[in-house]
Amino acid sequence: MSKEFDVSDQYDLVVIGAGSGGVRAARMAATYGAKVAVIEEYRIGGTCVIRGCVPKKLFVYASRFSDMHDIAGSFGWTVEASFDWMTLVANKDKEIARLEAAYVSALEKPGVEIIRDRAVLSGPNSVRLLKDGRELQARHILVATGGHPYVPDIPGKELGITSNEAFHLDKLPHSILIEGGGYIAVEFATIFAGLGVHTTLIYRGDRVLRGFDEDLRVGLEAGLIDRGIKIIYQTTVTALRKPADDVVARFSDGVEAPFGAVMFATGRRANV
Repeated sequence: MSKEFDVSDQYDLVVIGAGSGGVRAARMAATYGAKVAVIEEYRIGGTCVIRGCVPKKLFVYASRFSDMHDIAGSFGWTVEASFDWMTLVANKDKEIARLEAAYVSALEKPGVEIIRDRAVLSGPNSVRLLKDGRELQARHILVATGGHPYVPDIPGKELGITSNEAFHLDKLPHSILIEGGGYIAVEFATIFAGLGVHTTLIYRGDRVLRGFDEDLRVGLEAGLIDRGIKIIYQTTVTALRKPADDVVARFSDGVEAPFGAVMFATGRRANV
């Protein structure tokens, strides 16, 4: 005997994940008359809006003001400035909340139903809500669940942070070790260095941004060094421990060093 479903639980399209891809697909389908539900367990907007591109750009802007202060005197300005990390974090949160509200409005306007839950596929045309317990039927199901930072499986890995946590630190560390050589690692290295944090970049390769244009890589490397960032190549972090306030990192060459924070920017994995 087949299971019967309430008509209210039947959709033309169910989207799992309310990031950039999921929101766009849901909104456009609803605009053309489809009955659409989008299911999101965290916040509307996904990585880019909530804990990626947008907050990162705000932090980049903040980190660049120190450069302007340094040269202001040569243009006749006398600048007495101080930086407050928690003010930046609070104002970043306000902007993200504003953008999230805009995304929600963009979904609700064409009639998309937003379901705050975690969903799992329960059949070729069905989705089960884990908190609510309901099962939704759909002609089409779009899985747009994005990704998450990958953390190497090493002793003490829980002592490190990723780009997710970097936006919500309670205080700015006095020093930071960032493992990785991709654009996320490089961007956060310039952010922390610009905010006055002693920054070290450690990478298993022989130059940052593998796969990018070689002239760009060479120029960027020189710019990082000029910004005061220490770069350690052909080395990885093999363990973390926290005997006191600082996190002590052990490197693949056997050397150990303490840091105010250790960040992994070692790639991302799909949320599936």
